[in-house]
Amino acid sequence: MQTTNDTRVEGIVVSSTGSWYEVATPQGTLSCRIRGKLRLKGIRSTNPVVVGDRVIVEPDEQSNAIVEIMPRRNYVIRRASNLSKESHIIAANIDRALLIVTLNAPTTPREFVDRFLVTCEAYKIPVTIAIGKADTLVGDLEAEAEEFEAIYGDAGYDVLRLSSTTGEGVEEIRALLHGRTTLVAGNSGVGKSTLVGTIDPTLDIRTGEISESHHKGKHTTTFSTMYPIEEGYIIDTPGIKGFGLIDIESRELCRYFPEMMRLAPDCRFYNCTHTHEPGCAVTEAVKEGNVAWSRYESYLKILDEDDKYRK
Repeated sequence: MQTTNDTRVEGIVVSSTGSWYEVATPQGTLSCRIRGKLRLKGIRSTNPVVVGDRVIVEPDEQSNAIVEIMPRRNYVIRRASNLSKESHIIAANIDRALLIVTLNAPTTPREFVDRFLVTCEAYKIPVTIAIGKADTLVGDLEAEAEEFEAIYGDAGYDVLRLSSTTGEGVEEIRALLHGRTTLVAGNSGVGKSTLVGTIDPTLDIRTGEISESHHKGKHTTTFSTMYPIEEGYIIDTPGIKGFGLIDIESRELCRYFPEMMRLAPDCRFYNCTHTHEPGCAVTEAVKEGNVAWSRYESYLKILDEDDKYRK
C-alpha cells in the first residue's frame, strides 16, 4: 500500500457492510463510502467494492470516499439470486480458497462443492478442501469421508480432515495460510468462523449453533471480513446456501472439471459436449467408474442451468 499523492491513499478493503467499507491504509483503518457509482467494466455486480479490493481513498474529515478500484487479479463470484443476471462477488485478490464441507449436521451438498470448485478453476484460484468436524466421522460417515477423499483427490484437489475440537488438520491449515490471502468458504454451520478463531484466538469471531429443527447452520458472519493473522490474511465469509454460476460458457465448462478435461482430448469429436456424442471418453469413463457420477451429474445440471439463463 502506498500514498498516491497529497490527498489520495491506497488501501485494501478489509470489511464491507454494503454501504460502509473499512479500508486498511498506511494511515490506519478508514471507514469509507463509495463516491458516485463505481462499476467495473463488464461486471454487473450487486457489490461493486468487495473485501480484498485494492482501492484509492480520498480521506476527508467528515466522510472518506473510495474513488477508484485497482484492477483485480481474480475473485470468487456467484449469481446474485435465482434467475438473476447480476453477480455477487464474495472477495477479490485471493491466493487460495479453503472450502470447508461437512458430511453431517449440516450436510454439504456435492453440487455446491462442485459449483464452488468450478468458479475457482475459472478464475485460477487454487482450492484446498477440508472435511470439517472430523471427530464425528465414525461408522457410515467414515466410509463416506473416504469416498469423498477419493473422488476429489482423483479430480486433483488436496483434501484434508479438520476438527477444531481435537485440533486435527489445524497445523496443516496454518501452513497453507503462510504468506497468503486465504478465503474460507462453505455453507452455514460448517465451522468457518470457529476455524478462524482457532487459528487466532485474539480475533473477535462470532460462532453459532446448528438449528435443531432444520439441521442447518445459523448465520454468524453477516459480511465478508479480512483478518490479519501471523501467517498472512484470512477472509471469513458468510455462509453460502446456493452457488449459481455466472459468465461461464457451456463449451468451456468441461475445462473446469480437471478429471474430465484430462480425458477430453481422447473424445472422437473435438467439440464434444460430453453429453450424448459417440466416442466420448468422458461418458465412457463415467460408465466405467473412473469419473465419479456425482461430479458428472453436477456438470450436467450446470449445463442445464446455463441453457435456462440464456433463454
